[in-house]
Amino acid sequence: MTDSDLNESEILRTVFFVSDRTGLTAENYGRTLLAQFPGQRYETLTLSFVDTLQKAIVASNRINDAYKKSGKKPIVFSTLVDENEQRILESSDARIINLFNAFLEPLELTFGEVSAHSQGLSRGNCGIFGNINYQKRLDAIDYSLSHDDGVRYDQYDEADVILVGVSRCGKTPTSLYLAMNFSLKVSNYPLTEEDLDKDTLPDFLLKHKQKLVALTIKVVPLSKIRRARRPNSDYASLKVCEREVKISEAMFAHADIPVFDTTDTSIEEIASNVVQAMGFGLAENGL
Repeated sequence: MTDSDLNESEILRTVFFVSDRTGLTAENYGRTLLAQFPGQRYETLTLSFVDTLQKAIVASNRINDAYKKSGKKPIVFSTLVDENEQRILESSDARIINLFNAFLEPLELTFGEVSAHSQGLSRGNCGIFGNINYQKRLDAIDYSLSHDDGVRYDQYDEADVILVGVSRCGKTPTSLYLAMNFSLKVSNYPLTEEDLDKDTLPDFLLKHKQKLVALTIKVVPLSKIRRARRPNSDYASLKVCEREVKISEAMFAHADIPVFDTTDTSIEEIASNVVQAMGFGLAENGL
């Protein structure tokens, strides 16, 4: 069930993904499990880098606040390693699903050994900053963060992918997901009012046509997303959203670039579509 199907007055259950790192593992496992309950309605929130007791307390308070607000017990998917931080999380008034222990305990029994319970470890972690693939991923994340939302478009020569679309269509989360999971340097450009007064995409984008991928979104969900950001604004009105979507899609067709609708599509699926459309293989990206 998607946000576009919801009555705006309905208060949703909150699903939290809590991690002492980026939260991608918690999100991936959590969303996979949630997909088995397509009739359920909820909103999701990722709490990343919960790696101290104080941050665990803050996370617990946010979970409890969500319960007070909705009256519906939150669901928490956790990959916290530290037992004390996990214990604080489990004191929350929520359904806690400890994904880490679900796998660790059987392994401990099999190996006959207690696990290290150390944050951030992976096989071959020694000298991790000297690992070429790991460094490539860090560089991609740094590039994508510093080239978000139209920043430094004069440096698009360095980009592997350039995402373009109207404001709030999902460019930023897709950029970061591609960087984190595929080690791709991704910049994204939101079409401005000035851009939309013309018939074609800006020249500085078209000169990188081979790197361009367009994202679009249906009008009503776009208006809803924008209203959450700027209530009662022209920016969020159905009329403005309809105009922007219509013009941008005509631009994309004219430029003959790949276009993906983000309305009812997960970030994971959008990213996979982009990788496939651009011809990037998993192996060449160090994954």
